[in-house]
Amino acid sequence: MKSKKYNTIDLFAGCGGLMDGFMQEGSYETLACVEWEKYPCETLAYRLRNKWHHENVDEEVIRFDIQRTEELISGYDDEVYGKHIGLDKLIGNRKIDIIIGGPPCQAYSLAGRIRDPHGMRDDYRNYLFESYIRILEHFKPSFFIFENVMGMLSAAPDGTPIVNKIKDAFDNAGYSVIDNFKNAVFDVADFGVPQHRRRVIILGVNKADFQNPSICHEIIDDFYNVIMPHMREESKQRTVRDAIGDLPSFIPSKDVVHKGGNKYSHIPIDGCGVPNHIPRFHNERDQKIFRMLGEDIEKGQNKYVSTEALKALYTKMTGKKSNIHKYYVLRWDEPSNTIPAHLYKDGMRHIHPDSKQARSITVREAARLQTFADDFLFLGPTMAQYKMIGNAVPSDFAKIIAKALHELLRKYY
Repeated sequence: MKSKKYNTIDLFAGCGGLMDGFMQEGSYETLACVEWEKYPCETLAYRLRNKWHHENVDEEVIRFDIQRTEELISGYDDEVYGKHIGLDKLIGNRKIDIIIGGPPCQAYSLAGRIRDPHGMRDDYRNYLFESYIRILEHFKPSFFIFENVMGMLSAAPDGTPIVNKIKDAFDNAGYSVIDNFKNAVFDVADFGVPQHRRRVIILGVNKADFQNPSICHEIIDDFYNVIMPHMREESKQRTVRDAIGDLPSFIPSKDVVHKGGNKYSHIPIDGCGVPNHIPRFHNERDQKIFRMLGEDIEKGQNKYVSTEALKALYTKMTGKKSNIHKYYVLRWDEPSNTIPAHLYKDGMRHIHPDSKQARSITVREAARLQTFADDFLFLGPTMAQYKMIGNAVPSDFAKIIAKALHELLRKYY
């Protein structure tokens, strides 16, 4: 007898880190993924078709602006996004059990607020959660998983804490959530992901599905105080070495290699047969810096481990000044620092720990640190690949959330 599958919709799906973890767990069926960027959609569709053998991928992966919620639900014919029948016709009479996803985090992220002269107060992304909630109100799933950055806890773009607005909106939509979002913070490194990445995970429970309100609170308490701590205890910490230590190495080339309109600073230039595993180009100055920083750690000298020393080095080598340190070498025997979307701009804060390689990490190495399987292929330009990986939920952590949720479903649903 086949076990029941729970139907999900993935909003702000990106390249599919959250979706892939849920699919790996085995108890869920993805009916629709909504994402508005082209290359993540192509990557997501490729994964659904080739790994999960979905035959209706062109309808299930919906490239559209979720802020245009009515059209997303009822269908659209658009110059940019093409035509689609809409979520209602796609889903038909199937019940949606769970909605998963997290609005883009740049407007809440501390880094984003530092870089933006207005502190992201005017960024439309502050209120994308409202689109998420409109989809919740329409499909009324029994549960939702809402993921976002730590900066969400302190963001107040119009003076009112954004968490208060989100909590009130969930309540008005008919969902119970944890009282204090600070107690919904997890570091994925505690769950076997080889990377420090602290994220807010909000579980929502549909009050209409449970006649006694105390059941909703019991479910939420079970998730945060019993199941997830148990998952944490069962997880073994993994390091950078565990994640990328077996991948083929690259060494700086004596001369710049030109091929296919691209230039390469490291050889071999074919990725040694590992998909998405080709270093980005680095000039001689940066190679020198990377080598020096790597050797500093390898020899135990540690002259460049403080923020001030790294800022001074940046100024010395480039003639520029920076309020934040620009360089960081990954440590072999620790989890990585957070893999960010910023990787698409440069890899200075993600320098490979082997000084001989004198380079930043490849797309595949970033993917490994985000626990994407090697058969998860990233499509589009290299910069788009780095960006989508940095924006993703680590696949293995998504699988743990899916397992925790499945325990609740079996117990209460």
